Amino acid sequence: MSAAREIFVDTGLHAPLSAVAKKAGVGQGSLYRHFPDRVSLAVAVFDENIEELEALEERPESSLDDLLSLIIEQALVSKALIDLITADIDDPRVAHLGTRVQAVVDTLVARDRAAGLLAPHVTGADVMLAVSMLAGVLGWTPAERRPEVARRAWALFHSAFSGPSAAPTTPGAAATS
Repeated sequence: MSAAREIFVDTGLHAPLSAVAKKAGVGQGSLYRHFPDRVSLAVAVFDENIEELEALEERPESSLDDLLSLIIEQALVSKALIDLITADIDDPRVAHLGTRVQAVVDTLVARDRAAGLLAPHVTGADVMLAVSMLAGVLGWTPAERRPEVARRAWALFHSAFSGPSAAPTTPGAAATS
């Protein structure tokens, strides 16, 4: 799994699986016995990213801003995650990742709305659309420009989503960490 993560981070989702097997020190046959195709391997690798989002949701002080910052941080380091989410959205193996992210988003939207941090018109579907738009843009943005693009997108999201009692924050603070 760690070999696949490294290869995917460096090369993208379409990296040769032979490179993953070589990095892991196993034969391609062994890799294919555990993961019959590229999507199966990628879903297993990026399941850990979704677990990070779910852990963030479990902390009562977490907000939608925290979630967007973490998603941006994850997207900045892995084009493969972006590729997986945007290229195979209808694949049931990928769709469950989206369902889990949607559950996190819905929880944080409700929490932020109750705290007056989120404008009443913003829905979980709006946040998911914004995340999809961000993933698409970061997917074709050269790696060296992704942090700046992510900061600008974060500022737009924050402005569009903030409710009347939201405190101003520094756009993209987590994206630069």
